[in-house]
Amino acid sequence: MNEETGVVSRMHRQVKQWEAAGDHRAIFLSCYAMMTENMLKAIESGRFRDGPWVSALLHRFADYYFDALECYDCGDKVPEAWRQVYEATLHQKLHVLQHLLLGVNAHINYDLVLTLYEMLRAEWPSLSTEGRQRRRADHLMVNQVIAETIDQVQDEVVERYDPFMDIIDRLLGRMDERFLSALVSNWRGEVWENVLGMLACRSAEEREELRRKVEAGVLHKASWINPRL
Repeated sequence: MNEETGVVSRMHRQVKQWEAAGDHRAIFLSCYAMMTENMLKAIESGRFRDGPWVSALLHRFADYYFDALECYDCGDKVPEAWRQVYEATLHQKLHVLQHLLLGVNAHINYDLVLTLYEMLRAEWPSLSTEGRQRRRADHLMVNQVIAETIDQVQDEVVERYDPFMDIIDRLLGRMDERFLSALVSNWRGEVWENVLGMLACRSAEEREELRRKVEAGVLHKASWINPRL
């Protein structure tokens, strides 16, 4: 089994375990697995300017998710952005969209900032203007892949947990998909700006202060998604 199929298989195995146990953490991970599969297809079809770099980013991004999960399940300290998600998912009665958006918020607005910074920090000072534009172009291309996946997420995940959402989907047409796509694209725009901010930091202390601000922003968004937090 190659690395590409390995990360998706790991996601699917975990989803099956959670679904069998009635664990609603399966909702976000089912969505994440779909996104990852579609990202890998996009890489394979040559939609990115630097496919190998995007592939490395995708796998390191998944590491952040699984590292936080393993820490939480073992009782170790996890980032507050994820601790809130797990506590709410396991102990509160939430709508399927709340489960989904809480996971998306933590993984994109927190994990992705750290992942991109890690991937870019060594090369950024020596990258040409064209090279930096190439990285940003690939970051933006992900938005398109996400937009193309939202219908699948709604049909195969959201409506499975709440069949009433199918009625809403029919009534709203493409409006709900466009809203979710715009929301995630906006968040990912903030991510890029936060990564640039981290790359511009002159010290570890300055960078840590920015990381705390990023996490505070994630927690604020989470309180909007779930006012009980």
